[in-house]
Amino acid sequence: MSEDVLIEKRNDGVATITLNRPDSLNAMGGSLMPMLAEHLADVANDRHVRCVVLTGAGRAFCAGGDVKGMAAGRDAILHAAANGGPGAEPPSPALGFARGVEGLRQAQRGTSYVLHTMPKPTIAMVNGHAVGAGLSLALACDIRIASDRAKLGTIFRNVGFSGDFGGSYFLPRLVGNGKARELYFTGEILTADDALKIGMVNRVVEHDQLAAETLAFAAQLASGPTLAFARMKENLNRSEDCDLAALLDQEAMNMQLSSTTADHRDAAKAFVEKRQPSFRGG
Repeated sequence: MSEDVLIEKRNDGVATITLNRPDSLNAMGGSLMPMLAEHLADVANDRHVRCVVLTGAGRAFCAGGDVKGMAAGRDAILHAAANGGPGAEPPSPALGFARGVEGLRQAQRGTSYVLHTMPKPTIAMVNGHAVGAGLSLALACDIRIASDRAKLGTIFRNVGFSGDFGGSYFLPRLVGNGKARELYFTGEILTADDALKIGMVNRVVEHDQLAAETLAFAAQLASGPTLAFARMKENLNRSEDCDLAALLDQEAMNMQLSSTTADHRDAAKAFVEKRQPSFRGG
């Protein structure tokens, strides 16, 4: 039986995490989300992993929530209750609501939050449809490289949902508040080129070259000053919710911390010696 999420740690410091439910367009059912959170926690803490690529198997990046699975789960509860089976009584509305909120919070913290905050670059390799919460996962990454066949959209409104996994945090910061509201309210699905025009994705490449170009770019980042990248990412994340004075303090601290690293010392020496530095993440 295949696993719902696959991971490969490459010798060049790049880890690729693949959502692997292609028959459902990698919808967030089965064990996909717990496994994704587990793998993200692993790579976030693995010092040998210097860049993370998230992608999907088959024709899609991720189709978002498993709507069919949600409906089937509700139907199963109602059927069991109707037949009086053991443990058939559904939880009270209040308890069911509380459990649902906490479960979703944990899933979001273990995936979107980790992608956004882990101290190393994260790249969404968008190989096909990235919609709903699947789009939110892509937006949580630092960089998005899309196939020219990719389609991207919020689409929550199509099933009467308000949205989750951080899309309403990330999207306005990429495309502007007005455009984000339009995309949420209409559920419009964009082509990769249209997504590029408004800043939703960073690059669009030919589908057949997507893996090669994305992994080459990831390897380039993995060979860079990863401790400095971690502090850059911390600065950029902090800039999203603090004033200039607080950010200048943050930059001062991280700049001084960066100056203490072996990577900085070698880079400064390489500059004088007119050679390329060798960044080792130390």
